[in-house]
Amino acid sequence: MTESVVARIAALKTANFADLKQMWRDIYQQDPPPFNRRFIEIRLAYRIQELALGGLKRETIKRLERLGEQLDGGKQAVRSRRIDGRPIAGTRLIRSWEGAKCEVTVGVDFFEYDGRRYKSLSSIARTITGTNRNGWTFFGFTSGRGMT
Repeated sequence: MTESVVARIAALKTANFADLKQMWRDIYQQDPPPFNRRFIEIRLAYRIQELALGGLKRETIKRLERLGEQLDGGKQAVRSRRIDGRPIAGTRLIRSWEGAKCEVTVGVDFFEYDGRRYKSLSSIARTITGTNRNGWTFFGFTSGRGMT
């Protein structure tokens, strides 16, 4: 990689979140998705490299498409979303509640908050607020059912 690409990627770590969002708008020509900082950093780093060095080879893209068709029967709607609507494992969901930062890590089949594992975001929202709430909407997902 060229030094300027490496420097731009390294600068992502120290940039404030508002600057990362503006960089997203500049690079993608649209508002950033409502996900956490790490998600934005990773996608920006990939896109910076892609623009500077080129994307995947055409053969690689075609192979990935063929593999996807084997998994989803060629249905584009299925391919464009996760089956269960959950964020990818490792994603961190961050929410401020009454001045405290609440951070949840998504696992493969669980959510982790404050050192404990939970089966649902709603149970975490209940732990945080003391009331019954939809965990998806509490953590900022617009549909109330994950990313779908």
